[in-house]
Amino acid sequence: MRVAVLMGGISSEREVSLETGVAIENALRSQGFQVIGIDADDQIPERLLYEKVDVIFLALHGKYGEDGSIQGLLEMLNIPYTGSKVLASALAFDKVKAKHMFCFHQIPTPRFIPLEQKNFLAHREKIKDLVWAYPVVVKPSEEGSTIGISLVRGPSVLEDACIKAFKYGKEILIEEFIEGREITVGILGDQALPVIEVVPLSGFYDYESKYTKGKTEYIVPAQLEKRLYQKVQSLGLEAHKALGCRGVSRVDFRVDRDGSPFVLEVNTIPGMTELSLLPKAAQVAGISFKELVKIILVSAIEDET
Repeated sequence: MRVAVLMGGISSEREVSLETGVAIENALRSQGFQVIGIDADDQIPERLLYEKVDVIFLALHGKYGEDGSIQGLLEMLNIPYTGSKVLASALAFDKVKAKHMFCFHQIPTPRFIPLEQKNFLAHREKIKDLVWAYPVVVKPSEEGSTIGISLVRGPSVLEDACIKAFKYGKEILIEEFIEGREITVGILGDQALPVIEVVPLSGFYDYESKYTKGKTEYIVPAQLEKRLYQKVQSLGLEAHKALGCRGVSRVDFRVDRDGSPFVLEVNTIPGMTELSLLPKAAQVAGISFKELVKIILVSAIEDET
């Protein structure tokens, strides 16, 4: 079987994507697959047709990788690929649309205010009046890896946080910050993997905490009361299905001090680096990194047959 691993690309998550792609490429090659690594650029269609690959393993993060763009291209080229299809990818990547879907399916999610750049520029003095309480989280609607995110503890810095987030897109999200614990659940097929608690030493899981060794502690399985543990896994599956995801995803939560979980977002192409959460959860479930990569690849092929 000839497998192409698409990685890199032109998004703000390019470097993380390259790490993910190389790890996947090595894992597949060690299991006997014929693998080529491709750094995604504007020559992708010609390259894929020239290489005559049987299936694509998507390791692209961010825009043009997780937002449905590359998925649409692969549908047109009629090449099977890993992960979610076009619509689910687009819904999950757009945090505002994803939260509307969570609300429709009665999946608990923090309160939020979607804000378009044109409205912000016209009414920037009134933005502070929209916020019900502090702290809040301000983040781009269509960006990943906590890029452009800010924890805002008072109205004096809200505008600066919005300006920062708008650097990454024309729509942002002002979201209620849930005081409590950071939790994540990996979904593999139709099963929830062991729950992970994420404990950033800074108290806020930003880009630096996410990708710098020693900045965050990971507790897996998370030390949650049994009923809460099962509820988080169940909600993770519900969120995955509500968006129509397939194959694999990772669902991020906040759990408040009363033990109530709230879904933040669904990641349709979770990282597969040394510090990534999905491989950590799989390992606790008895699934090695090599096995995990193979399961994801095989599921993509089976979905097409």
